[in-house]
Amino acid sequence: MKHKEPNAPEVYYPAFLNLKDTPTLTLPPRGGGEGGGESRYYPVFLNLKGKKAVVVGGGKVAERKILSLLKAGSDVKVISPYLTKRLEKEKLRGRLEHIPRQYRKGDLKSVFLVIAATDSGWINERVSKDASCLVNVVDTPHWCNFIVPSIVNRGLLTIAVSTSGVSPGLSRSIRKELEKLYGPEFANYLKSVKVIRSKALKLIQDKKKRGELLKAIASEKIINILREKGFKETKKIVEELFNKKET
Repeated sequence: MKHKEPNAPEVYYPAFLNLKDTPTLTLPPRGGGEGGGESRYYPVFLNLKGKKAVVVGGGKVAERKILSLLKAGSDVKVISPYLTKRLEKEKLRGRLEHIPRQYRKGDLKSVFLVIAATDSGWINERVSKDASCLVNVVDTPHWCNFIVPSIVNRGLLTIAVSTSGVSPGLSRSIRKELEKLYGPEFANYLKSVKVIRSKALKLIQDKKKRGELLKAIASEKIINILREKGFKETKKIVEELFNKKET
């Protein structure tokens, strides 16, 4: 009997949830990010594969949100009288559903997640109040029950940075520092690690040897080699480590 792979997406969607005084996960409270007192958000990576998401708005800000949801495998519906050129292309490719009108009450039925990204504060507030699911209102933390962090994406590596909504600018600055620290070579390396790990689990029966290998290929030493000598040289070293443990 074949082992079934879990319904995991290629990319998870990073979010910081407001779970303060929350009776259930289905309806977290709004609030936070206004600078008055400390907000504590719970960082998660959501599996949105096949889950329904609604984005209210079709401008440039909404476009960024929609593309990240599509990348995470979400079933996206966009409610807006207009779309950007990029979103029109995605619509023609059948990657999203477009409702060409303003938001109405009832549009959020059976939705897992909603993002309000219009230039109307009144509409954004209505969306927040109507939502009985995860809701984010762009640049308005007190109408959200989750916030979207600043992201460094390197293939399978995702690093999320948040200041709990207090200073998105600082989050961006930290993200830029991390982008320099974790370059494109990490995307290639993680692909290689995925293959090596899979082979190790199948071919190295000795648990101690297998554990030593997996620890070695994720060590600070390997990270330094990756930065100094690049992906190709690091891949050779990792393959040599594997061959030693396999024998």
